[in-house]
Amino acid sequence: MIFIMLLAVLAGLAWMVQIMSMMKFVLNYGVKISSFFGLTALMIPFIISIIIPFVTFIAIIFVYNKLISDNEVTVMASTGLSPRQIARPAMAFAIIMTLIHLGLSIFVVPSTQTRFYDLQWNLRYGLAHLKLQESAFTELASGLVVYVDKVSGYDLSQVMLSDMRNKQSEMVIFAEKGKLVATTRGLSIVMSNGSIQGRGDMMVSGTFDTFDMDLNVSDRGGMNSYRVRSVSTGQLLRDIFDSPTAKRHRNALTELATRFLEPLMNIILAALCLAILLRSSLLRRRASFAPALAVLAMAIVMAIFMSAMNMMTSLTDLGILALGVGLTLALMVFALCRK
Repeated sequence: MIFIMLLAVLAGLAWMVQIMSMMKFVLNYGVKISSFFGLTALMIPFIISIIIPFVTFIAIIFVYNKLISDNEVTVMASTGLSPRQIARPAMAFAIIMTLIHLGLSIFVVPSTQTRFYDLQWNLRYGLAHLKLQESAFTELASGLVVYVDKVSGYDLSQVMLSDMRNKQSEMVIFAEKGKLVATTRGLSIVMSNGSIQGRGDMMVSGTFDTFDMDLNVSDRGGMNSYRVRSVSTGQLLRDIFDSPTAKRHRNALTELATRFLEPLMNIILAALCLAILLRSSLLRRRASFAPALAVLAMAIVMAIFMSAMNMMTSLTDLGILALGVGLTLALMVFALCRK
């Protein structure tokens, strides 16, 4: 129950921070509140995957420190129970959290992050027509201004478009009617019965029956260029052997360690916490600083792990990190189980 409460509070706080940082979607892009909350809700699995090891550690240290302060651990030890037996419920809980964390990291987070980035792009650019206001000039991008007399869904009337983004090919277009069409690059406007004036190396002027203009507000491929959190685990495994750039290779290694090794920190931190608390509780003079020592040890272990992850540049580094995590896990379990 303590774990659930802490997880809900911390995840809720982190979610609220995300909501506040993304309010621009409501203010600048006219996104519906329901769509906005749907977008931010896709961040919850990622948030949970980050905080699970810390919440597990806090819940264990809270429960077992209370058992120690109430002398329940001393009573259990006097009946013949070993530290390993006393720690068994917490370790079982940590193993369950490790399995859940693995499932989140390997399957759920990549899937939800893919949906998050796609929905974010669609809300920002695919629904840019929601920004168009009747009888008003709207700047879709720097140098791209649209004026529409009337808006009816995707249909526009009396359109004026000024594109000054490229100084070598500036143009102004007038059309009686227009229609917004979604493409893989964002929005296009299909205009009819109009005129165009362009200026580059020479002035150009003419009329048209139909003119299709890609607004190029944002390139989906450029925006979503290798979002490592949204890459499937299978693709990530392929990328560590065949990456076009060194940076992408490093990102793939770091993400792979995050997905497969970070969940093991649930067990390592739990064993570390229990070893320090239970061993100190059985001393003649109980160490009152044991909880603080456990927190300090947790901070040191996590700092070393995160630093090692961020410094990886090759598969050898990944193997060394995996070996280090395995040895640390074995050491923590041995410290907890020895008599």
